[in-house]
Amino acid sequence: MNTHKATTPTTELATFAGGCFWCMEPPFKELDGVLSIIPGYTGGITKNPTYEMVIKGKSGHLEAVQIAFNPNIVTYEELLSIYWQQIDPTDPDGQFADRGFQYITAIFYHSKKQQQTAQKSIQNLTEKKIFKKPIVTKLFPASEFYIAEEYHQEYYKKNPIHYNNYKRLSGREDFINTIWKNKK
Repeated sequence: MNTHKATTPTTELATFAGGCFWCMEPPFKELDGVLSIIPGYTGGITKNPTYEMVIKGKSGHLEAVQIAFNPNIVTYEELLSIYWQQIDPTDPDGQFADRGFQYITAIFYHSKKQQQTAQKSIQNLTEKKIFKKPIVTKLFPASEFYIAEEYHQEYYKKNPIHYNNYKRLSGREDFINTIWKNKK
């Protein structure tokens, strides 16, 4: 440990939409520097949306996760790298079994630096030709984030059988394994 640096950590937020928020929470949970990860809703116009409103496409919100992290331990670039490995950024109509605007992929940036980093990340992925189709993940300025109902928090721990079946049967797990198996 470098004792010359300040020991008071700073905290930043990262907000990612990647389809079903149940599948977006676990990949970040054990990462050093991640302080919290919360599923919720963002990007819409309805105040205090509920899960039922969002999944029916009636609120304009996307399912998303908001990550509080210490940038001295984990960088925004590292979070983006994990994000890309959880989604199909080429699908403009949702993610895997979940269809509709509320399930599209999007990055909600909290600063100009995050916006530029996300744009560069998209450019790098495009140049590497990891995906056969163009990346359609949208970039939006961060907006009000509404925490999802308690039963969605850590859903993968509370309902592991349902969560694992959902991840597998939705096509997400196979897609991730196929795209990223030789890329790591």
